Amino acid sequence: MTLIQPLESQSIQYPARTVKRAELAMRCLPFLLPLFVAMRSKSVPLQAIAGQEAVKQHYTKRPMSELAVESGLMWLIQVGVLRREVDGQGITDSFRLTPLGRQLIKTWEAQGGTLPPPSFMDRLYNALSRWLRLPI
Repeated sequence: MTLIQPLESQSIQYPARTVKRAELAMRCLPFLLPLFVAMRSKSVPLQAIAGQEAVKQHYTKRPMSELAVESGLMWLIQVGVLRREVDGQGITDSFRLTPLGRQLIKTWEAQGGTLPPPSFMDRLYNALSRWLRLPI
């Protein structure tokens, strides 16, 4: 008889470089922890993250255009933190966390419930990585 662990207790082991790049991307973008917490349990549509409604929901500090939001979310998809939702007709405009994103959010919730602020060097490195698509 074999024992199967519940999925919650199993965690995927990611290379340290992958985790560092994903963590930097999340910390350097203008999204707040409540957005990622919401994405952990449900898909969040692009329109809910753009504009004044996002500020009211504590998803962003300031209103952002849909183009700026989508650009940031696409970077988070590339670093492995988010995925786009798919329905029966194809890709939607909604987003959810990946297992890597869930692990990072769980860590930050346990450390005080906020994303650690990035340093100037963190922002610079993330911008270069994003622009040049450099691996960490």
